[in-house]
Formats: sequence, C-alpha cells, structure tokens
Amino acid sequence: MSGSGALPAAYGVMPADTTEDVRARGAGVSRQVAVLPVGSFEQHGPYLPLATDTLVACAVAREIAAAYPVHLLPPVTLSCSHEHAAWPGTVSISSVTLHAVVRDIADSLRRSGVESLVVVNGHGGNYVLGNVVQEASARGESMALYPAAEDWEEARERAGVVTSLLTDMHAGEIEASILLHAHPEFLRPGHESADFTADDRRHLLTTGMSAYTESGVIGRPSLASAEKGKGLLAALVENFEPYFRLLTSAGEPGTPRG
Repeated sequence: MSGSGALPAAYGVMPADTTEDVRARGAGVSRQVAVLPVGSFEQHGPYLPLATDTLVACAVAREIAAAYPVHLLPPVTLSCSHEHAAWPGTVSISSVTLHAVVRDIADSLRRSGVESLVVVNGHGGNYVLGNVVQEASARGESMALYPAAEDWEEARERAGVVTSLLTDMHAGEIEASILLHAHPEFLRPGHESADFTADDRRHLLTTGMSAYTESGVIGRPSLASAEKGKGLLAALVENFEPYFRLLTSAGEPGTPRG
C-alpha cells in the first residue's frame, strides 16, 4: 500500500481537489489512476436512503483515495435500478447510457493524462460495468472494476459480517453497517427489525424485486454495526493494493501483468 501522495481522509461525498493537487499527485506515480464511484438512486427499505449505493461507493472510493495516490472523481449517482421500479423514488438510466457515460469519462481522463480508471461499483444491478471494462481492455485501455465478488467475500469474513453475500442482497447487514460507520446521520430507525431473506431469486430479472419482498429489504440488517462497517472498508482498502499495482505497472495499457 502506498502512502505517497495519498489524500487526507476528510472527504465528503464530493472530492475537494484542486488541479494542482492532481498535478502534484500525478508526478509521483508511473501511471495516473482515477477512481470513479458509481452508485444508484433506488429504494433501500424504509430506513436507508435512496442514495445508499452512491454513499457506499463513495465511502469505498474515499478510503482508497486516503491510502493510495489516486485521482478521486465525483460519483455517478443514477444507474441501472430497473428491478426496483415498483417503489417510489427509484430513478434509472439505461445500460446504454451508463456505458456511454463511463466510456466518455475514461476518454476525457486519458486526454488529460490520467491513463487508468477504476470503477468502484456500489450497485449489483450495474451489470453493464463489467462489459465496459472488458471492452476497454480489449481496446488496449487500462480499466478495472472494483470490488469483485471475491473482494466483498474476503471483506465480509474479515469484518465479522455473519450474513452470506447471497442472503445479504439488498439493504442488509453490509450496507447498513457501512452507513452506520460512514454516514450514520442518514440511517433512520427500523433496521433492527427489518430482516427478510429470499435466497432463491432466479426470476429477479423478469419479475423485479417486488416479487420477492414487500419491504424492499432482502438481508439481515439487524446484525449491522458501525464496527463491521469500519472493518469492511478497511479490508476493501487493503484488497485494492493488487489493483493499484496492476494499473500502475510498467508497460502498455491493457498488457497482462503479474
């Protein structure tokens, strides 16, 4: 983990860099890396805000930026939340639009000298982000998607999160824990008694979430704690190191590196 050029942890949802901060940080690395949080604006039960996924993505990206010399970007706050359309307040954009937005951001970054982009995804329904990264890599560009399922699984175990990733699908132990740590002011009463599980969701893409839960919750938020949220973020920061090393290694962008 590199502390050289790292940013202070006192970040809100929006980064506070100046152009000189970016210039100075870029001078200390072989290849500049930008980190883009991508969230959503969708229902998260009666106790978590619609912006939960954005807040989670920003919390992960902010902690990464405090530990590594990366260029922290403002979040993409609307994404692909079509499965949550039955609940008021949910707003979605098409996968085509999200794909274009992320690609445009990557193109713009490269024109300003930032060669590598990490997309920090806070919403599981943003399947298209995997395609964005695959296609960028095929073009020889330097891009990664974080966290992978393996990163979440390792973080869950190390933080003492009891619920499996399958069961903890939405507004559960993981998301409530991260908000209890990073943004407790946004959590409303009720998570302590909102547990609901539905592990067999094979028709989710056809029926949407409303076929599996009335409350909008699938998970066990009663087990959430600020301590677990802190542990999750700490583990994800540590797990980011091989991504950083991969993207800043010498060689042409897109070249496999060990």
